[in-house]
Amino acid sequence: MQLIHFRRKMMAYRVIGTVIELNCSRYASGYKESLQHTRLMTTSKRVQDRSTKKRVHDLEIVTEKWKIVSKVLFLMEVLKKEAEQIITVRSLDQYRRQVNLPKPHKISDFIRKSPKLFELYKDQKGVLWCGMTKEAEDLVAEEERLLEEHADKAAEHVTRFLMMSIDKRLPLDKIAHFRRDFGLPYDFRTSWVGKYPQHFRVVKSEDELEYLELVSWNPALAVTELEKKANGANGDILPTPGLLSLPFPLKFPPNYKKVYRYGGKIDHFQKRSYLSPYADARGMKAGSREFDKRAVAIMHELLSFTIEKRLVTDHLTHFRWELVMPQKLMRLLLKHFGIFYVSERGKRFSVFLTEAYEGSELIDKCPLVLWKEKVQNLIGYRGRKRRIETFDDLTDMEDTSLFEMDSENENFDAELEQGETIDGLGNGLLADDVEMEIGEICNAYKDNEPS
Repeated sequence: MQLIHFRRKMMAYRVIGTVIELNCSRYASGYKESLQHTRLMTTSKRVQDRSTKKRVHDLEIVTEKWKIVSKVLFLMEVLKKEAEQIITVRSLDQYRRQVNLPKPHKISDFIRKSPKLFELYKDQKGVLWCGMTKEAEDLVAEEERLLEEHADKAAEHVTRFLMMSIDKRLPLDKIAHFRRDFGLPYDFRTSWVGKYPQHFRVVKSEDELEYLELVSWNPALAVTELEKKANGANGDILPTPGLLSLPFPLKFPPNYKKVYRYGGKIDHFQKRSYLSPYADARGMKAGSREFDKRAVAIMHELLSFTIEKRLVTDHLTHFRWELVMPQKLMRLLLKHFGIFYVSERGKRFSVFLTEAYEGSELIDKCPLVLWKEKVQNLIGYRGRKRRIETFDDLTDMEDTSLFEMDSENENFDAELEQGETIDGLGNGLLADDVEMEIGEICNAYKDNEPS
């Protein structure tokens, strides 16, 4: 009897165990499905995790090619500040961080990549010097002329920038980040700001920080670029900016086919009224829909002021307090990817105004952008290593070429800087660390675009 009772208990335990196992299996399966569903519904806030279908390869090309140009322009500015526009290569070593050239790469090798813009020579003591070519000097003179012609427009944009700020003044150090983006001259801190006393003035705070302060409010300037396009030049000018209901131009990636899923939300956002960037934003509740849409309007206006209709995102975040914008600005930029596009190339992200571009080309190019393209066309070198001449006197430079062909068998392997490699293009495109021409960068992106 005891044996029979024991067997019955064992059978019961087995049945209970089977039921528990089945229930656990069902629970685990249900949890897995729930987890998968949750993951599918989660939207990442990181640029790197963005769907590849939301990436615009044409704008990534723009970022990559201008990264190279910006380094060359920086070196040209350094040389321009020198009395004779020449400097020792050893002195240029202090600017490694600005041109993103880590050791053991040589500054001289970086300079040799653009022999149409820079030239090298040695003095009698064997010290290596760097200067600009005649072509580069002509470009510098041309830029000065273009900056002078653009000065009034730049002053208008800076004035409108001040009008959007909450205290109607901005730190000069922060405005300096936008110098090239706004087309401001090199001496904008000193002589340039004094040329427009009717618009702004330099003041010092109690802690000795310099600010650019608005002198007087101009209602004619408190009109957004969207209003100008919608109403034309003869539109009504309101004495006090208020609510706007103008939709933002949208341009989605050509391969993004799921816009219809969000069509209702996009339409609702576009129809929602928002406060003008020039209106007083004190008292707005952070995180509200009105607060976020006003931030979108401010970023749209700022990008419209720039000559290339793009900015480094770090520069935008510097003005979150002054312009009353959200702390998590990147989320807002990524959320409205039909209005803005954030490029992830390089150490710092860039944000584009999508409506201003057709493919990889800026639709409306001002003379300063065309000037930068001239510089871009002179960058890059594929050839044999050239011998650096030694000169007894600097005046010999006028009639002597600084670069002459050396041995036909000696190749110049220009090393590409670390950090400038193009992720996702494949190692084969950068074989032997040879400098890539800008045209090759564009072709490399096109060849690797998903079909």
